[in-house]
Amino acid sequence: MMLTGMHVAIIGGDARQLEVIRKLIELDAKLSLVGFDQLAHHFMGATKLRIDEVDFVDLDAIILPVHGTTLDGKVNTVFSHEQIPFTEEMLLKTAKHCTVYTGISNRYLDDLMKAAGRKYVQLFERDDVAIYNSIPTAEGAVMIVIQHTDFTIHGSRVAVLGLGRIGMTVARTFAALGAKVKVGARRSEHLARIMEMGLVPFHINDLEKEVQDIDICINTIPHLIVTASVIAKMPAHTLIVDLASKPGGTDFRYAEKRGVKAILAPGLPGVVAPKTAGQIIANVLSQLLYADLQKRKGNGQ
Repeated sequence: MMLTGMHVAIIGGDARQLEVIRKLIELDAKLSLVGFDQLAHHFMGATKLRIDEVDFVDLDAIILPVHGTTLDGKVNTVFSHEQIPFTEEMLLKTAKHCTVYTGISNRYLDDLMKAAGRKYVQLFERDDVAIYNSIPTAEGAVMIVIQHTDFTIHGSRVAVLGLGRIGMTVARTFAALGAKVKVGARRSEHLARIMEMGLVPFHINDLEKEVQDIDICINTIPHLIVTASVIAKMPAHTLIVDLASKPGGTDFRYAEKRGVKAILAPGLPGVVAPKTAGQIIANVLSQLLYADLQKRKGNGQ
């Protein structure tokens, strides 16, 4: 699976993008790197450029950081002090087949892609990426719990909220460490799956009742679910770890007022295992780029 002849611009990012760069060089893609001028390492087969030096006309793909752009159209990078803009004018120079890859999107990026008429892919919306990322996320949750409690996970009473792609891995991980795990969900098939996993299911509607005897609450649901009335029912020593994307699903103000420790911890893969998180992105990206290249060859482009 080689990407010979494919020209890819990697614009901004953090340590995860270094794994993407390594993988695409290995697959013989031509790389233009923007926002990496302070990176001491020199990649053979990749060219460091400023954004105004990029040949957008020649690009087959553009890879943005996990967080895409800011709401005012800037791309963040940890390897440069430069402000990197990403504009409609730049995109309109690209060929029609040029695809933009990002981790997540926002209003600016959605509007930009629509205006330019270019295809874009949100990697973190994909099931495969989310499931792979659930592994370092669960490990990060274990790390946080160990750091912020004075009791073992083994034997502790843990409530996991949500049985999505992250919730399932988190619940299984804490159960494997000997915790007494119950999982809250809405869908009947999720409640059935929790039972099948050997864990205790409960309906989210019963959350206030179910938190009265827990030591740890781990939320994966991305809307306000751990409300003031829920927190009021928890034992004072309960630790809340919220893994949902910002702003999380917890009333942090009330938790602080009541003295319940609550930690918002989105994006754990990039924090606890940037190399693995980068390899996950790199492997999926390389497959998508290869499929795109084969499709264009089949269409004679």
